[in-house]
Amino acid sequence: MTDDNQNKHKQAEPYGPGQYPPNYLQPQYQQDEEIDLRELFGIIWDSKWWVIAITFVFAVASVIYSLSLPNVYKAEATLAPTEEAQGQGFGEELGGLASLAGISVGKQQVDKVTMTIEILKSRQFIKNFIEKHRILPEVMAVKYWHQLSGEIVFDREVYDPETNEWVREVEPPKKPEPSSWEYVKVFQDNMLSVEKDSETPGLIKLSVSHMSPAVAHRWVEWLIEDINDHMRQRDIKEAQNSMDYLRKELKETNLSSMQQVFYQLIEKQIQTIMLANVRPEYIFQVLDPAVVPEQKEKPSRVFICIIGTFLGGFLSVGFVLLRNIFRRNTSRR
Repeated sequence: MTDDNQNKHKQAEPYGPGQYPPNYLQPQYQQDEEIDLRELFGIIWDSKWWVIAITFVFAVASVIYSLSLPNVYKAEATLAPTEEAQGQGFGEELGGLASLAGISVGKQQVDKVTMTIEILKSRQFIKNFIEKHRILPEVMAVKYWHQLSGEIVFDREVYDPETNEWVREVEPPKKPEPSSWEYVKVFQDNMLSVEKDSETPGLIKLSVSHMSPAVAHRWVEWLIEDINDHMRQRDIKEAQNSMDYLRKELKETNLSSMQQVFYQLIEKQIQTIMLANVRPEYIFQVLDPAVVPEQKEKPSRVFICIIGTFLGGFLSVGFVLLRNIFRRNTSRR
């Protein structure tokens, strides 16, 4: 090989062993599948009538849906625990006297306020509340509330108010008349709210939501009355059982010191029963009573319309892009 041929060979291969040109490992063609922002906006603009039409349909549908929803009103009362609910007064004295008598009363694991709230939200209490006041149709069969007349309109496909019969069509094992499992769950999830006030410790907010503002107000008052009466009867029964036990123990002891302690314990139980009978607001006293609400709690129709419109716009853009990709793939075949 001549010197000229060697020089040409070296100029043609400037890279040594293991060295490659910068573009050696890259594809020799451009990826035309990538869509830049300009092309993306171009696709959307070319199909703008599709976007407008789909968004408009969703906006109209959201308006119709929001208008079809009935108004729901919430009546709320602010409650404060009484001394009996806070475990003050006679409860502590009873514990001290019982310890002197050698009786172990133990320590209460849950405070009375928390226990009362849990009873108020419990399945058994709500079941008894609905059965006592005979409000099952108002819980399960209300269609809407007529604002001008103030009357409740029932869904006749569910309940016939003239004959007081349940006519809804359900699949077994359900029956036309709702079971306690059904209506208690509806009441717990959709109507009743009991919680401690986060802004003011010690206070309790009790509220009821219903299509009828008058019904919501009335139920709040009934719930406060019933829970106070329930806890009153509960404490009276416990006090009477304690008195029976103390009187039995009193007959079996001959020690004068023990007899004196038993007499004091019995006296405290009598005082507990007396105070329970004379105090209507036994556990919860009403600080701010419930009133008939004039403004609805829900639905938020403006929010529903905004969400529906944005959803329509998002889906319309996605539809346009997918349609464009499908048309490209079809044209290449």
